[in-house]
Amino acid sequence: MNKKTVAIGVGIMSVIFEANSVEIEVTGIETSRGGNVIVFIFGEQGFPKKHEQALQRQVKTELKPTMTFEFEIPQQEIAIKVLHDEDQNGKVTKNWTGIYPAEGLGFSKEQKVTLTGAPIYRKSRLEREEFSSGVSIQVVYP
Repeated sequence: MNKKTVAIGVGIMSVIFEANSVEIEVTGIETSRGGNVIVFIFGEQGFPKKHEQALQRQVKTELKPTMTFEFEIPQQEIAIKVLHDEDQNGKVTKNWTGIYPAEGLGFSKEQKVTLTGAPIYRKSRLEREEFSSGVSIQVVYP
């Protein structure tokens, strides 16, 4: 009886920590701008500016108006950032003001860069139930 209980317990634990394959559809890409598209998956740390702290990232260079990215995500909660990196420098290039982005950006939960700054994690985060069946993010250009 103890062996069965342990086996069942181990089976449940493996389900809890299993990564889910998640499809992220990125729409509204202006292909004439060139460059590449980067999707960043963040935990709370570093979102949305510190790209080196992203949990995962994928870069695609063949641009299409709508692109699909697939990730294995074990986390229960994430936030997503999409960057149309026109100059391919891996970071958001600012316009003449030095404040606003000159490149296309998209965030989970349709968050946007505003006069008060970049989106915050609390308003952008997605729970597993919200992202497990896929997410669509639209790129917004200045």
